[in-house]
Amino acid sequence: MHGDLTFQDMYNNMELLEDEDDDSDWEPVAEPVEMISWFCTNCTMVNLGDIAHCDLCGEHKTSGILKHGFLASSKFPQEDSHIDGKIEANGNVIGFQQSALSSPTAVGFDERMLLHSEIEMKSHPHPERPDRLRAIAASLATAGIFPGRCQAIAAREITREELERVHSVEHIQTVDFTANIFSSYFTPDTYANEHSARAARLAAGLCADLASAIFSGRAKNGFALVRPPGHHAGVKQAMGFCLHNNAAVAALAAQVAGAKRVLIVDWDVHHGNGTQEIFDDNKSVGSKGAEGYCVNIPWSCGGVGDNDYIFAFQHVVLPIATEFAPDFTIISAGFDAARGDPLGHCDVTPVGYAQMTDMLSNISGGKLLVILEGGYNLRSISSSATAVIKVLLGENPSAEVADIAPSRAGLQTVMEVLKIQKDFWPGVGASLTQLQSLWEGFSSAEKGHKMRRRAEAPVWWKWGRKRLLYHHFITRHLRAKRKREQK
Repeated sequence: MHGDLTFQDMYNNMELLEDEDDDSDWEPVAEPVEMISWFCTNCTMVNLGDIAHCDLCGEHKTSGILKHGFLASSKFPQEDSHIDGKIEANGNVIGFQQSALSSPTAVGFDERMLLHSEIEMKSHPHPERPDRLRAIAASLATAGIFPGRCQAIAAREITREELERVHSVEHIQTVDFTANIFSSYFTPDTYANEHSARAARLAAGLCADLASAIFSGRAKNGFALVRPPGHHAGVKQAMGFCLHNNAAVAALAAQVAGAKRVLIVDWDVHHGNGTQEIFDDNKSVGSKGAEGYCVNIPWSCGGVGDNDYIFAFQHVVLPIATEFAPDFTIISAGFDAARGDPLGHCDVTPVGYAQMTDMLSNISGGKLLVILEGGYNLRSISSSATAVIKVLLGENPSAEVADIAPSRAGLQTVMEVLKIQKDFWPGVGASLTQLQSLWEGFSSAEKGHKMRRRAEAPVWWKWGRKRLLYHHFITRHLRAKRKREQK
């Protein structure tokens, strides 16, 4: 009878299939087997099974990245105290070039910003987490950079009056109200706890004071090691992990200190929509009313690396920045385009970030403030931030950028941007003409490559029994192609 049953019949008549006289040795497990899992400290990915290294990034599950930053080995547990590089008695890493500066680099940091965290336990740790600052701070301390070669500025909370230059009163009140709630959300991915409002005010206050100190000459340049990030926060809303817009606060603080024109370069992989909205009507920073004052470079694909970023800097960012002639420059430094980032999926290296920082270091007479935005792989953001700060300290990047070859998609994006911006920034016209010639070379080479790829076939197929079929197929293909071209 059982042989005539379908699977659906079997499912609906399970009691008919039970065998009371079953004498098999198999016994069901009385309790479910516990599945061992752990979240990677470095990239937050879940790992199943009793394995020692993350399947995604290779980080040891008990590595010392929060103790020594990227200088800790990813292969060994923290208790081994293994550092990738020899540490001198004074805390400096051998091989890190030292430089004496008459005007120091300032760093803004306060441990109270670590209290901003997601309270609600979910299936996966939130990528914007306190460990981001811990890893960068550990890297700088292990390398003897901060504390050591940089000066710290005292932290303070931004005032309501300062915030009202950037955000609406309703937005400020909404953020402040979260101090009365144990756990809350502005959007599904933008959380707050009872400490978040203070952390956001501290971050904005540090950025404002760094901008004032740099423009007034009390510091040569600076790095704001702050969170929550800010570039998605608009006039009236918090979003994208961001509560207050730190870059906008810093830009207006620089203008209060005397700056006439402020350049904001946002290299985060995500669009700085909040910053753009805030300065829509501000010609000294923004866009509307003066089209061309907001320049977006929208990559058309993932995996973008050093060459495409630096190529865009050479042909778009620097020419426009030079023509704009700012008094003060801010980098919204999201490191989520870094290699290994779980959200960005791009391929920029610490050397690439160092090069971009170096290219901007001479704009505005060196008055440069770098503000941390995104970046969610701890090893990537800590190594990249360290590379950027070393440039601020006067060290030269390790690679030259003279002959950068972009990808086809990168070249196309840069050309599309220049076609729009040439009407507002005449200086980029010559670059566009040059790149159009380069594009023609790309297209010709690609056309020939595709033709060869279509015409080729395996040797055993061309000269074996299917030789005549191969030649028939190729001939028919070429004839059809010529007919299409003649139309």
